[in-house]
Amino acid sequence: MSAPRLDYHALAPKAAKAGVQFSHAAGSSLDKRLRAIIDLRISQINGCAFCIDMHWADLARQGMDPRHVNAVAGWREATRFFSEAELAALNWAEAVNALPQRTPTDADFQAVKRHLSDEQVADLTFAVGAIRSWNMLNASFHTQVPETPYLAD
Repeated sequence: MSAPRLDYHALAPKAAKAGVQFSHAAGSSLDKRLRAIIDLRISQINGCAFCIDMHWADLARQGMDPRHVNAVAGWREATRFFSEAELAALNWAEAVNALPQRTPTDADFQAVKRHLSDEQVADLTFAVGAIRSWNMLNASFHTQVPETPYLAD
């Protein structure tokens, strides 16, 4: 197990507070379940154990069936558990998260626009940026998974 490197919240409180505010603003037009699914999936891809634990617990608190939560990692093969809008949002979120190795295509953009408003697409993209920043911080500083899942406010 990797030891925690530093407590970035304590050492950079202004930046951490701004990050929390950004996270609350980003994705605010999205359905709460969709936002949590996106946060979980991007955290899985980016290998952030702290965020995976937090967003799995959030989906469980929302009443999402454990089987559906487990299917988030394999959403392309488990489409029966997700709405068309959720599938399009997952595809867009993964494409945005893959920058710079992969650029979202026009087909990716058109697919998400069939299900979400322009405002929601913009908000979804900000949400990916927000969770990606937390993933980078937590993975870089080896933020430990707590005994009980962290409850975001």
